[in-house]
Amino acid sequence: MWSVCTLPDASEAAVRRLPGDLAMWWFILAELSVFAMLLLSFAVAQALQPELFHRSRQLLDGSVGLALTLSLLTSGMLAAVALEQLRQGGFRRAAGLLLAAFCCACVYVLLKLGEYRHLASLGLDIEYNTFFTLYWIVTGFHFLHVLLGMLILAWLASRCWQQAYAAGSNPVAESAVLYWHMVDLVWVLLFPLVYVLN
Repeated sequence: MWSVCTLPDASEAAVRRLPGDLAMWWFILAELSVFAMLLLSFAVAQALQPELFHRSRQLLDGSVGLALTLSLLTSGMLAAVALEQLRQGGFRRAAGLLLAAFCCACVYVLLKLGEYRHLASLGLDIEYNTFFTLYWIVTGFHFLHVLLGMLILAWLASRCWQQAYAAGSNPVAESAVLYWHMVDLVWVLLFPLVYVLN
């Protein structure tokens, strides 16, 4: 008895397609590698100086760290819903959701700048001790990625409002949202390491 082999139809191929652009995936992997080295450095330094890191961590406000986390996660969720709206042809709804994601990111920026200002006023700068050296480097590097991500969200919202895309899969929009999810993912790893774990 002969078995019949059938080729997957277009809908199945679309489901299996890697979202976004391959170049963006390589960029994200490269950035995640850099963040992994920074986080590993933080973890090793903490293992070598646990008491110093414990005392220094007490000088941070955990509630601010939690608020930073919630603002970024909410922004990421809104960006994901916006992408789904874009795929369904809801361009204006997608633009509104991306604008809301941008506003949540603004909350993160304002909170983080306030935290930086507070720590600097206490003299807890990059030269204070090992913990704060790594704190400023790791969170500062992530902060720069947040700012870039906000520019990408604003640009994508503008393009959606202008209805510059067609309904269905869009590698450019998918790549933009993928980058923002990377920013979220890094912070989810950063928050417990910097603010919580001893």
